[in-house]
Amino acid sequence: MKLNYKRTIFVGFAFFLICAFWQAYDNTIPLILTNKFGMSQTWSGVIMALDNVLALFMLPLFGAISDKHRSKHGRRTPFIVIGTLIAAVMLIALSFVDNAQLRHIRDVSAIDDPAALSVIYEKEAKETLLTPGGEKFVLGEKFTQEEFTAIRSQTVNGEKTVTNPDYTNYVVPARQAYAWQITAESPATLVFFIALLLVILIAMAIFRSPAVALMPDVTMKPLRSKANAVINLMGSAGGILVLALGMVFATSAVRNSLMSYTGYFGVIAAIMLAALVIFMLTVREVEWAEEMQRDSVSYGIEEEETVSGEERKLTADEVKSLIFLLLSIVLWFFGYNAVTSKYSVYASNILHKDYNLTLIIAQAAAIIAYLPVGFIASKVGRRKTILAGVVMLTVAFGTASFMDADSPTMLMNVMFALAGIAWATINVNSFPMVVEMCSGGNVGKYTGFYYTASMAAQVTTPMLSGLLMDKLGMRVLFPYAAVFVALAFVTMLQVHHGDGKPAAKQGLDALEELDS
Repeated sequence: MKLNYKRTIFVGFAFFLICAFWQAYDNTIPLILTNKFGMSQTWSGVIMALDNVLALFMLPLFGAISDKHRSKHGRRTPFIVIGTLIAAVMLIALSFVDNAQLRHIRDVSAIDDPAALSVIYEKEAKETLLTPGGEKFVLGEKFTQEEFTAIRSQTVNGEKTVTNPDYTNYVVPARQAYAWQITAESPATLVFFIALLLVILIAMAIFRSPAVALMPDVTMKPLRSKANAVINLMGSAGGILVLALGMVFATSAVRNSLMSYTGYFGVIAAIMLAALVIFMLTVREVEWAEEMQRDSVSYGIEEEETVSGEERKLTADEVKSLIFLLLSIVLWFFGYNAVTSKYSVYASNILHKDYNLTLIIAQAAAIIAYLPVGFIASKVGRRKTILAGVVMLTVAFGTASFMDADSPTMLMNVMFALAGIAWATINVNSFPMVVEMCSGGNVGKYTGFYYTASMAAQVTTPMLSGLLMDKLGMRVLFPYAAVFVALAFVTMLQVHHGDGKPAAKQGLDALEELDS
C-alpha cells in the first residue's frame, strides 16, 4: 500500500489555486480597506470576516451537495471549474473598483508630497487620532502644518534607509482618517467594492469543500496524512508564489501603500486559471475514486457498503472525540487567523518589515516540514503530532509578542519559521482526523464539519482582534493569538479517535508495507 505521489500532486493543483487566491486576498484586502477606504481595524475585520460568515453555511452545503452530485466528470470537478472561473474574472473586476477609490482620494495619494500632506492636515488637524501602538493624539496639537508636511516616509539611519516612525505613527492614521471621510461622503464605491467581494467569496465557497474532499475521495484512509501533506505542500507552493510575486510588485513597500492592484490581481487570476487547466488535463476523478474504493475493500480497510456510499453511525465516544476535535480547530484558528488577517498591517506599522519576506520564511519552513510531518504522524499518531504543533505555535506567537522593529532579524525569522513548521504539523493531520471517522459516501459532509469549525473561528476573530487592536493598540495581536492556540492543547487532550490505525481483515501484511 503506497501513496501515488504523482496523482496526489495533480489533485493538489485545486488546493494550489485556492491558497494562491487566499494569500493574495488576506495580504491586500486589509491594506485596501484601511489605506484607501480609511476603515478602522474593527470594520476592516468585519469585512475580512465576510468570507467566513458565508463559509459557515456554504461550505457544509456544497460539501453535502457534491456528495450527492453525479456527472461524467465526477462529484467534485464541476464545482472546482465553475467556482475558479468566476473568482478569477471577478478578482480582476475588483481591481478596477479599487482604482476608482484611488481616484477619489487622488488629492492625498502622492506619498511624501507636501501638497498632499497639507490637504490631510487642513482636514484632520482638530481630530483625535490613534497611532498603531494605541496612543491618542490630536494632529494640530502634535505638529504645526510646517512640521507635518516635512515628514517623509523614510529616513536614513546610519547607512541604512528605514521607515520613519513619525510617518507610520502620525501621517498614516491622519491619511486614513481623511480617506474615511471621503468614503463616508461618497459611499457608492465602497458598496460596489463589497458587492464584488461577496461575488468572489461566494464563488470560492462553491468549490472549497469539494476541492478538499477530492483528496480523501481518491486516497485510502491510512495514507491520508501523507496525502494531506502533499496537498498542503501544493497549497504552500501557491502561497509562496504569491508572496514572491508580492515582493516583485513591492506590495508591502511604504511607497506603494496606495498602489493600483490591477496588474497584481491580473497575474493572480492567471495563476489560478493556469492551475485549473493543469488540474483539468491530469485529474481523472471518476476512475481514481473507483480504484480507491476497490483497494479499500481488498485491503480490508472498509466494508464495501460504507466505502461506496452507506453512512456509518459514530459511537458515543467517537462523537465526543469529534466534538473536541472540532473545538480544537476553532481555538487554533482563532489564534492563527487573527495573525494572518492582520499581519500585513501589523508588519507595516509595528515591525517595519516586508510582510512578504517574513511570510515566505514561514511558508518555506512549512513546505520543508509537510512530508516529514506526514511520515511522523504515520509512526506516532496524528493526535500526538498535532499536540506538538500546538506547543510550537504557542511558543512562536508568544515570542513574537515581544518583538518590534528593533528586534534581531534572525530571531524574528526563526520564530516565523517555527510558526510555519507548527502550522504544517497541525494542518496536515487535523483534516484527516475528521474524515477518518466518516464513510466514503459522506466525505463532503465531514469536510463541511471541518470547515464549519474553522470558519466559525474566522468569522469572529478578525472582528474581535481588530476591536482589541483599535482599543489597546496593535501589539495585542500576538498575545491574543498565543492564548487561543494554547487553549487548543487542552481540548486536544480529550480527542481519542481519528488517529488512523486501521484493523484490516485481510490486509495485515499490507499494513507492514504502509510506509515502504
